[in-house]
Amino acid sequence: MKHVGKTPPFRTPTGEPLAGSIADIGYVRLGGVEQWVMMRGESTANPPLVLLHGGPGWSETSFFRHFNAALEEHFVVVYWDQRGAGKSFDARIPRESMTFEQFLADLDALVDHVRARLGAAKVALFGHSWGSALGASYAARHPDKVSVYVGSGQIGDWAAGEAASYAFALAEARRLDHRKAIDALVDIGPPPYDASAVFTERTWLQRLEHQLTAKKLWDLGRILLGEAESSIFDLPTMFRGFRWTMDVMWAEVSRLNLLERVPAMQVPVVLFLGRRDHWVPPATSLAWLDALTAPLKRVEWFEDSGHEPFADEPEAFNARMIDLVRPLAT
Repeated sequence: MKHVGKTPPFRTPTGEPLAGSIADIGYVRLGGVEQWVMMRGESTANPPLVLLHGGPGWSETSFFRHFNAALEEHFVVVYWDQRGAGKSFDARIPRESMTFEQFLADLDALVDHVRARLGAAKVALFGHSWGSALGASYAARHPDKVSVYVGSGQIGDWAAGEAASYAFALAEARRLDHRKAIDALVDIGPPPYDASAVFTERTWLQRLEHQLTAKKLWDLGRILLGEAESSIFDLPTMFRGFRWTMDVMWAEVSRLNLLERVPAMQVPVVLFLGRRDHWVPPATSLAWLDALTAPLKRVEWFEDSGHEPFADEPEAFNARMIDLVRPLAT
């Protein structure tokens, strides 16, 4: 059962609907599948910004809304639960449709929908983690529809990133003499490995970095259920969709190499990198950026961030999106 949710309208200080604003929420048919899309902005004259979440299969809408709602004052922010993720998960989605090329086609349909709805020539793209592989590939293929590309937890050579993440986790486990972590990581062995092993490696890495404390988990649950668009009924499909999508897609996506797939782009490229990101180590992001040909290349560092600067340092993230990215988007 689909739970589209509700999103509050923008209002004036006297409580009237704000003229020229947008707060749309619903399902849009993309690539033959109903997918959840929300558009929010104080003015439809502002540039559209499409957010591409990570995973594949992990909706980050609640996190974006919780930490980055300030962007809605300066962009029309487009939140999208991709095929198989969050509110877009449906067990009837054909497994054979869960391919990188199909996601690119879905994104193209979404971009055309947004451009038509807002009367905009181009959109800005923000891609996080898996979404950065999708966003960079799309921007390279459709520069006529993209004003600027922003990547965070930027994928380069995905296999190299996984190898570096695993090596760090095992070294950290040994440094701390954490026998359970060492045994679990040695047991799965270094990548390439399947999606189940990815969850094992990421879970132990989070534990070693004290990211799975009771307070952290409580805060996570509060964020997931704390926004108007969220519902407790979304939780089972959210986690089920993540597992299902990873199982279906991991073999393909973990072999993506943007150094080969995206050697050049015709739009400005900005990377927002967390200095302490051990899921997608920044060195692998920079290796792609250094090899990339683009009209503008820029790196913004977030010194106190890991894999999610938009959540770890939201005020700095939002300020740089507004001050640096918005002018490029217009």
